Amino acid sequence: MPAIYPFRAVQYHDGGGDVSKLVAPPYDVLDKAAKDKLLAHDQPNIVAIDLPHTPPKELGPIETYQAAGERYRSWLSSGTLTRRSTPAIFAYRQTFWFEGKTHQRCGMACTVDAAPFGPRAGGGILPHEETFSGPKEDRFALMKETRAQLSPIFGLHADERGRAVAVIHDIMKSGRASMTARMTDDVLHEVWTIDDPGRVGAYADALAGEDIFIADGHHRYTTGLNYIKHLEAAGVLSPDHPARRSMMVLVPMSDPGLVIGPTHRVLGGMKGYTFDAFKAAAGEHFLFREIAGDAHALHAALVATPRNECHLAFHDVASKRGLIGTPKSKDPLAARFAGKPLAWRTLDVAIIQYLVVEAICQPKLNAGQPVKWAFPHAVDEVLEIARGHETGAGGGAGFAQLAVMVRPTPLSAVRDVSRAGELMPQKSTFFYPKLATGLFVNPLE
Repeated sequence: MPAIYPFRAVQYHDGGGDVSKLVAPPYDVLDKAAKDKLLAHDQPNIVAIDLPHTPPKELGPIETYQAAGERYRSWLSSGTLTRRSTPAIFAYRQTFWFEGKTHQRCGMACTVDAAPFGPRAGGGILPHEETFSGPKEDRFALMKETRAQLSPIFGLHADERGRAVAVIHDIMKSGRASMTARMTDDVLHEVWTIDDPGRVGAYADALAGEDIFIADGHHRYTTGLNYIKHLEAAGVLSPDHPARRSMMVLVPMSDPGLVIGPTHRVLGGMKGYTFDAFKAAAGEHFLFREIAGDAHALHAALVATPRNECHLAFHDVASKRGLIGTPKSKDPLAARFAGKPLAWRTLDVAIIQYLVVEAICQPKLNAGQPVKWAFPHAVDEVLEIARGHETGAGGGAGFAQLAVMVRPTPLSAVRDVSRAGELMPQKSTFFYPKLATGLFVNPLE
């Protein structure tokens, strides 16, 4: 693993107390309504800086980023935000309800060398899914104006011997959290500040030689690498420049609270689409089973299918009919992607993108033109998009035609595909819950 470092974080309340009304979910799950709700408390919520404009998945007017940078520096000047005098790392626990029970996911916030993606001696930083260009342009414009990394990258590491998770849990048992937050999703965020060199060293030793797998934050990590190039081109990148390090929350894969949720697909914009036309066009590749009931019943039927083979749930927005589809071939992408590893070719999300969309929907239902996408995480959000609403996952009036619901991508697949040097399709995983933005900020100046 790249070396880990404590850092002089910028924080609210000098890094202590309840910051529930000051922190926010990550920018990419928020829409304007959610942003306005966070700002309605009349508190200096970080969303006012981290989300300069909506929708956040594309570059906005430059003046919005300039205003965000000015606001950030104003809050530093006024003491709303303060920078630690001594460097620290931060144990971070999230307590949440997921699939019928309470979980606690534990990790550590620190900085790491901002190395290019790929394997390296001693441990590399490995991506696991493809990215979009729009969010990277948006985040780069914001980083240039704020000169700060506003939210942490979510990284995973194998921790097969359980050493890192033991260090983190021992810290949490040793005393009360220094900072807490609970947002409207009812997730409890707790932070322990560690500036003792012995404990920092023990944690660093536990991570020696391990790869970091980017779980969430590919766009933001790539933005950090691009920012380094920007500073280098401007001639202001010194060997010890803070931009050379990236703030991450590192979660051991051995942590029992690490869970993955699904990222469903809602497709639209197909000129020749009807559910019967889709079923006929897909019949060459899929066996279908009709499911009675609504989208929730369809999803329940999907969850009950065997995990050792691909099953997809297709929900027609217009008729509300539902099908469970199973590929006729156990390796349906083998002919097109013979050079890809089996772990990649049998991903549900890869089969959706390259078989359902690119081999069926685009050529047979949309005259070869691209299909429009939205990426909701819950059945209720699928239905909200189906009703014509726009959420943080996408959508809008007249958009939705066909929802494709999936089961979560297994953690083992993330590890296997990343180690094989491959990238999953965009939005392949949803590590729940998201990390909060605003608990710690990494200044890059």
